[in-house]
Amino acid sequence: MSLPEMKRILLSVPHMGGSEEAYVRSAFLSNWLSSVGPNVAGFEKEFQERIGLPSVALSSGTAAIHLALRLLGVREGEEVFCPSLTFVATANPIRYLGASPVFLDSDRATWNLDPEILASALKERALRNRLPRAVIAVHLYGQSADMGPILETCKRYEVPVLDDAAEALGARYKGRPVGTLGEVAAFSFNGNKIITTTGGGMLVSRNPDWADRARFWATQARDPSIAYEHSEMGYNYRMSNVLAGIGRGQLRVLDERIRQRRAIAFRYRDALVDLDGISLMPQAPYGFHTNWLSCFLIDAERFGCSRDELIRILDAANVESRPVWKPMHLQPLYMRCEHYGGEVAEDLFRRGICLPSSSSLTLGEQLYVVNVIRKAAGAPLLRELETRLQQYEEMQSCGIA
Repeated sequence: MSLPEMKRILLSVPHMGGSEEAYVRSAFLSNWLSSVGPNVAGFEKEFQERIGLPSVALSSGTAAIHLALRLLGVREGEEVFCPSLTFVATANPIRYLGASPVFLDSDRATWNLDPEILASALKERALRNRLPRAVIAVHLYGQSADMGPILETCKRYEVPVLDDAAEALGARYKGRPVGTLGEVAAFSFNGNKIITTTGGGMLVSRNPDWADRARFWATQARDPSIAYEHSEMGYNYRMSNVLAGIGRGQLRVLDERIRQRRAIAFRYRDALVDLDGISLMPQAPYGFHTNWLSCFLIDAERFGCSRDELIRILDAANVESRPVWKPMHLQPLYMRCEHYGGEVAEDLFRRGICLPSSSSLTLGEQLYVVNVIRKAAGAPLLRELETRLQQYEEMQSCGIA
């Protein structure tokens, strides 16, 4: 069985639901195009109803992290604890404020911030009277960090927690929405996220006054005066009414997109279950994983090729895949920063691969990706996904899988 020619299959692309256009059209018809208008207010209200906390629509998730750190009082010369295994946008806003990131290793069971390393680092810092101003807990690839012990430890040392939920909208921790557990949180609606405004973010906080303060700062901190008067530093961080309209339409299909992304991840898992040396990112028992991206670990000796070789094979077959995030303590920008551990993050980076995960990915496209992977492992190709999945379900019912 040979593989057909296939147009390029991308990692994660926007997927419109149909109602976005009406919201955008209303913005054009009303001429509300800038960072004020009914879509901005509507998107914030509807997001707040979904999350349960006051929400502020911003130009990016990075802007949300920046304002969140400022709300937590981060100042020049201070330090912020941050997972090493994350996208650079988690760490950069620390530097925006003149502070320094200190990177912490991952928990292999979740890929997120290791609560034991955090506890050890905070204990050691307390003895030196050098506690960080804040801790950022990142929820990677749609999975919540283990927030119970993280929050308990941070409460003991009176260090506030910022939830970086940029990759995890819709995920839950012990039934609670991710992004509602720390003092303040940031979400992203970048074009590759589970829902998108093409570019945008949201800041949420349990403190309504903080949400109002973030909204003020995000609108150039303009004082209530007929003149353009400013007594605080502000930023041009508000989301436009046009993009907020896209967000309102996308929010309506969020649950469907989560269902589709999870189905894609589990189809990969089940279609590759007979291959040695390839395993899906763990699904932590304490929460609900959206599987924003379908991430796998490759054991080169058992699988038959390395992660990098598999990426090259997929690329030659017109399939986009990526390594998992390169740890911050290995980045040229941050390699001089202090870090605790790092071996787990380095191993996940060396062996981790993100496969095409668009919610619009067809069964035919996914079968093609699966067969490219199976061919790379020297395994028989599949003719269709459904038959393989039925076989896997039968194996599970018999206690074989």
